[in-house]
Amino acid sequence: MFQVKTLIHTQTRLAVMSKNAFPLAVLWDMDGTLVDSEHYWSISQNRLANQYGAVWSEDDEKGVIGSSLYDSSDLIKRKFGIEDKSVQEIIDLLTGEVIEQLRQVLPWRPGALELLLDLKQAGIKTALVTMSMRRMALAVADSIPFPAFDVVIAGDDVRYGKPHPEPYLTAASRLGVTPKDCIAFEDSVTGLNSAAAAGTHAIGVRNLVELPGGKDRRIIDTVAGLSAANLGELRIHD
Repeated sequence: MFQVKTLIHTQTRLAVMSKNAFPLAVLWDMDGTLVDSEHYWSISQNRLANQYGAVWSEDDEKGVIGSSLYDSSDLIKRKFGIEDKSVQEIIDLLTGEVIEQLRQVLPWRPGALELLLDLKQAGIKTALVTMSMRRMALAVADSIPFPAFDVVIAGDDVRYGKPHPEPYLTAASRLGVTPKDCIAFEDSVTGLNSAAAAGTHAIGVRNLVELPGGKDRRIIDTVAGLSAANLGELRIHD
């Protein structure tokens, strides 16, 4: 009887979502939006700074949030005066350290897993769109106790990273939807610029950096309390 009731409930929800037809997909940034991993990046960046006798300030940390790892690691290489490592080696070093920290404690952002599960039960497509490397993105995605994402787009999957629209355009294309039918959750100005430039409904979720609003984006405090049924309220444009 429980299974029958659950099936009826699910079918009813799918019918409602099909009628409303928005969003057709939800695209998620990872670091700082899905998982509170920015602190782990800070630890690894400061460890590397200490190794080379450099200084990595809080402003430096916030300045690279949401950026391509190639861009941020190139900045670190120049700022720290690193001559014995390539940009790719710096990326590999930092990524490996952050993955190890995530394996010990994976700090999900409030409401993220609950909303992801609700989206999957409602039949809404989802994508993870991150500038972290694919091996880290898959480590996070694989730790979720249900198949949360239909598509994963990582920093090493695209030619141009955020704030370029390519990551979000690629995610929408692989999901078989248009950007205007997608909601994108981001926690950085760089990420919001990428999502907005791609034509999605760009939603900023406050975390570590100030997020200015605008006609092409909306800023919220948290995804906690959101559901597949009320996401339509976040629509920004036709």
